[in-house]
Amino acid sequence: MQIATWNVNSVRQRTEHLLRYLKEISPEVLCLQELKCVDEAFPHTEVEALGYNVAVHGQKGFNGVAILAKAPIEVTRGLPGDPNDEHARYIEAIVPAGAGIVRVASIYLPNGNPPQTDKYTYKLAFMDRLIAHAKYLLALEEPLVLAGDYNVIPAPRDCYDPAAWKDDALFLPQTRERFNTLLNLGLTDALRATTDEAGLYTFWDYQAGAWQRNKGICIDHLLLSPQAADRLVKVTIDKQRRGEDKPSDHVPVRIELA
Repeated sequence: MQIATWNVNSVRQRTEHLLRYLKEISPEVLCLQELKCVDEAFPHTEVEALGYNVAVHGQKGFNGVAILAKAPIEVTRGLPGDPNDEHARYIEAIVPAGAGIVRVASIYLPNGNPPQTDKYTYKLAFMDRLIAHAKYLLALEEPLVLAGDYNVIPAPRDCYDPAAWKDDALFLPQTRERFNTLLNLGLTDALRATTDEAGLYTFWDYQAGAWQRNKGICIDHLLLSPQAADRLVKVTIDKQRRGEDKPSDHVPVRIELA
């Protein structure tokens, strides 16, 4: 079973990229972030024609998350903990898998910049809510995959130049501490369960030749419950997608579960 995550940075601008990925890779589940469209504007017809069930939590112009699955899914929209939060940043689904299920979430964490503003306060509050919800989900003792654009650089090896990011919301100590809190709950970072290699990136900025110079960062992660981690076979970063015509600045990351 392949489960992938991808910040597409506008699904309407990259519908052809999305359809090509679904045809070529054909994951059982694909989590999308930064759709930048309302539910009705998502390319439902084209995706469903490829055999996928579609669940969207959209928002006009920015944010937006979705889960695409080959099997019928049971869906929950929104991260608990703040009824006043109107940002479309979290969607969760129960996906049939063999004789059981896998619970999957598509997450688009706030960027948080500039750190001296309410944007960073919101980022930390969102992460605190995610920690609380992850505790609840882990208590269910199910295979669980929390996938998405975390907007977190977990460690210096996940960045081309840590010094350049030391004051950025993605790399501040408070941000990394909360990411580590998630791991300390019992979640496993899928990529880091398979390799300690540095320089494995999932995002390259559009500016200053970042892609051509491999000046990237790793901010797209799949965190696994013990029941999912026990089934982890491999992790793949589909880096070549960044070299396509008019690509997203993120690339897909996918795991294979036995």
